[in-house]
Amino acid sequence: MVAQGCGSFRKAAELLSVQHSALSRTVTQLEAQVGVTLFERSATGVRPTLAGLHFLKHATAILEQIKALLEATSGMGLGQTDQLRVGLCASVGAGRLGELLADFRRHCTPTNLVATERSPTGLRRSLQDSGSDIIIVPRRPDSAAVHARALWRERVLVLLPTNHALASHETVCWPDLRDHTTLLATPDRADDVEEMIESKILMHGITQNVQHHDVSRHLIHRLTSLGFGLSFILESDIATFGNNVVYRELHDEQGQVDVCFYAHWLPNNRNRALHTFLSLLTERYPSPADR
Repeated sequence: MVAQGCGSFRKAAELLSVQHSALSRTVTQLEAQVGVTLFERSATGVRPTLAGLHFLKHATAILEQIKALLEATSGMGLGQTDQLRVGLCASVGAGRLGELLADFRRHCTPTNLVATERSPTGLRRSLQDSGSDIIIVPRRPDSAAVHARALWRERVLVLLPTNHALASHETVCWPDLRDHTTLLATPDRADDVEEMIESKILMHGITQNVQHHDVSRHLIHRLTSLGFGLSFILESDIATFGNNVVYRELHDEQGQVDVCFYAHWLPNNRNRALHTFLSLLTERYPSPADR
């Protein structure tokens, strides 16, 4: 589905270093095999159909699973018993995570730490498929077979252009968003925090001014700084922004909105590096952040 980003089969073929005719023929054969049209073709190029977007979402998940399996298998073949594979999501705050990993590096110098960033679904699959020894995500495990430890909590903030009408507010509540353009990533790019925000927006019935963009959350924030609308950040992201934006605490009926990050791992994982890391987590976070 490279053509989705390129806008044409010809550009996609150049990117993949294959013949245009061969790529076009392969796509046609794939459409015949699945029984639906994946791309709308026109004189101006191609774009994915709804079925094509659905196909891409599931194909991406399968490829992530295969990648995780290959990484796990290659690690076993090389005998990398001192390698720690940490799965991360886009919403993990750089400051908190940086401190944690730097601490681990100081205490466990011989360990080879490999970090991987994936979608929330991809991270959970990589844990089950042994592609990751441990993952750090803002969500409790959804399986009793997975062990977890609550780590830290972070405030959810509303990011606003400096001249935005809500910039004069000390705090922002969900109903305040009703008449303002809200920028979110498309569902296939959303992480756990963005999924939580989307569910709250749906619950409060303020979807009419929501715009979904098929870009990373970092580009969503860039669009905010250019004045296209408001978006959401975690408090650890504050240092990454310049002077074109301001941020305000997000509040609901219970008060300040925040999220708790958890470490997830499988109890039958015998990796020595994992158990060293878990000991560090216990020492660093002796009192659970959960509530």
